[in-house]
Amino acid sequence: MDTPFPYSQYVTGKNFVGRGRDVTLLGNLLAQGEHIVLSEPPKTGKTSLVQQALVAMKMQGKSFSVGQFSALNIRTLEELLLRYGSTVIMMAGSTPDEYAALVERYLGGTHFVFDPAAFAERGEVLSLSWNLVKADVDAVLRFPFKLSAERGVPMFLIVDEFQCVTLLEDEDKFLVPLNAAMKDCRAEGLKGFSLILCGSGVNAMHRIFRSSLLFHRQVERVKLSPIDDREMADHVLKGFLAGGKVITSELMQGACRLFKGHPWYINHFCAICDSMTRGYIMEPVLVDALSCLISVHEPRFQDTVNGLTTHQVNFLKAVAQGVTRFSASDVIAKYDLHSSANVKRVKDALMKKEVLFFDDNDAPVFIDPLFEYWVKKYYFQIEQ
Repeated sequence: MDTPFPYSQYVTGKNFVGRGRDVTLLGNLLAQGEHIVLSEPPKTGKTSLVQQALVAMKMQGKSFSVGQFSALNIRTLEELLLRYGSTVIMMAGSTPDEYAALVERYLGGTHFVFDPAAFAERGEVLSLSWNLVKADVDAVLRFPFKLSAERGVPMFLIVDEFQCVTLLEDEDKFLVPLNAAMKDCRAEGLKGFSLILCGSGVNAMHRIFRSSLLFHRQVERVKLSPIDDREMADHVLKGFLAGGKVITSELMQGACRLFKGHPWYINHFCAICDSMTRGYIMEPVLVDALSCLISVHEPRFQDTVNGLTTHQVNFLKAVAQGVTRFSASDVIAKYDLHSSANVKRVKDALMKKEVLFFDDNDAPVFIDPLFEYWVKKYYFQIEQ
């Protein structure tokens, strides 16, 4: 069903708001054969940006092929490489004979095979005939680079929830060879293949691409630009008008500020408002809609805080009350943080749990704006 406030899927075209410069930047980087990292909180528009950039490139008459898979439910290196290789194969082939030919040409001599029986029974286009060895890993990671260069057609592979590779038993068995494949294939002039690595675990992605020594100058980070409150409010007003409903720009801009421009929350919130009235949308409707939205997400928020230690809760309270100097003796005493060494441990734990991240000035930021509102208003009951 067509809705002016889609929040269950990515958006393009008329439903894509702002970030025009991001679209242009991403398209230019892909045209230059760069590998992309999109590290942003969940549901903030990563997939929408990628898809809008691809739409724009198609409208410019550019030819390319695209594949996509998620690392969310992968916990072994074998699963990851099989899904990686299978996705690339399906970008270039469409029949069992074509799959078999691709595997033979590019992965011959490895333990990767096309197994007709596995394909017939389970739809597997790539299988393993033996345990993985390093040569297998290197071969499958270089596969798309060679394929794209030989065919002369750009290939883009989107990997969603890339931060989940850190859940592998030994993440370096994948990340180190991937970094080497990027570097070596660039040096060999194998152009045309680009990875688009999207991750909603911002701290985990930061550790992979910024804190480690890997991927230096091998990837380009594209950061989502904030959506201007006025631009988002204008877009929402048009959506309400299409259904014969009216809301003032000031009220809508206030809601956008509350959600800090988070498009998923704003669209969900507006969809609730849309269902609650037939005409003018007044402030009481917004208050009720906000309560409904919070009730949907409150179990998740409760689970988050219930999973924190007392010191972590105290640290979170300090952040909610605007504290930034956590190692100061008076702050440690006031919030019972025990010691400056413990402050660091607590900070690291909250980052690992993706509750907070710290900006370039080491200032704490709540990753989820609605969780921030709930924590302040309902959990700590801070006057706002």
